[in-house]
Amino acid sequence: MIHTALRKAFAVLALGCFPACIVGCRQEGDGAAANRPKVNLNVEAVHAENVAETLEIPGRVEADPAHLVHIFPPLSGRILNLTLTPGQEVRKGQTVAMLQSGDVAQAREDFEKARIETQRADRALERGRLLLAHEVMSQADFQELSATDDAAHAEQERTRQRIRELGFAENGSTDVTPITSPISGTVLDVGTASGEMQRSLETSNGIATVANLDTVWVTGDVFEQDLGLVHPREPVDVQFSAYPGEVVHGIISMVGDSLDPNTHSVKVRVVIPNAQHRFKPSMFATLRVARPAQMRLLVPVEAVLHDGEKTEVYVPEAQGKYLARRVVTGATHNKRIEILSGINDGDQIVTQGAAFLREPVGD
Repeated sequence: MIHTALRKAFAVLALGCFPACIVGCRQEGDGAAANRPKVNLNVEAVHAENVAETLEIPGRVEADPAHLVHIFPPLSGRILNLTLTPGQEVRKGQTVAMLQSGDVAQAREDFEKARIETQRADRALERGRLLLAHEVMSQADFQELSATDDAAHAEQERTRQRIRELGFAENGSTDVTPITSPISGTVLDVGTASGEMQRSLETSNGIATVANLDTVWVTGDVFEQDLGLVHPREPVDVQFSAYPGEVVHGIISMVGDSLDPNTHSVKVRVVIPNAQHRFKPSMFATLRVARPAQMRLLVPVEAVLHDGEKTEVYVPEAQGKYLARRVVTGATHNKRIEILSGINDGDQIVTQGAAFLREPVGD
């Protein structure tokens, strides 16, 4: 019985000590965990690399002005039978509308007057020639008649050409003339409609604008600080927002001589072929010009932390500690970013898990 009582006492004592042992072990384990990193941190030394850079210039597609025409009416009148729509293809000489004009009556009247004056001058010259032959008229008077006859013929020819320029024949009777396209191309816009009156010398809007889009311009704006990197006849890659991933190779054909005072930029131009008319006027494009390669410090994007206006990386210190260091970043290259200042070539930084080293915010 004594042995049984002793065994029970030892059991009670052991049960009383067991929680204390558990608590002590847990505290010791928690302290060790506090000294170990909570996540896997990757620390690497950063080194400068030779990085090939590209200057990106925003641009737009434009029609070549040398192959673009604005169609205006040859005289004032009313537009009839206008069938053009934007995007339509037209041929050189194709009738795009009809014009009914009262001005042609004035042109025909002028021609008729000139014709009558020419006949009168011809008869006077013929009489003068007979009088001169019979020595009734002086040579000076005959020369005066000859000059008058020449002037009458010149005026008649002028009025005849004027009628033909308007698209009419001098012996016709209609006051309606066709308006034709002077080039083959694409209709970019239409500025009038059937039934509208047009004044040839006063209107600022033409009947239509037609452009040959077999070649187009891509025009970009180069800012003043980048102007030294762009030169005529330099190769350039052109990319279009409408065709992601597609690159068209070209050559810079022109760098402007004038600086825009508002944007401090200069126009650059690239001429590219467009046989299939895939590149439309006003499309957005990007010109990419290769820059000379330079030595740059590049780190993974996830190594850089942003806190308000601060940009930081973490660097290892003694005894397993990490210190936040402010840096200035530059351009991004794929998944890496430039460090312009704050760390040096050969410095070690946390490249993975840096976000877990931040101090917690609040309690």
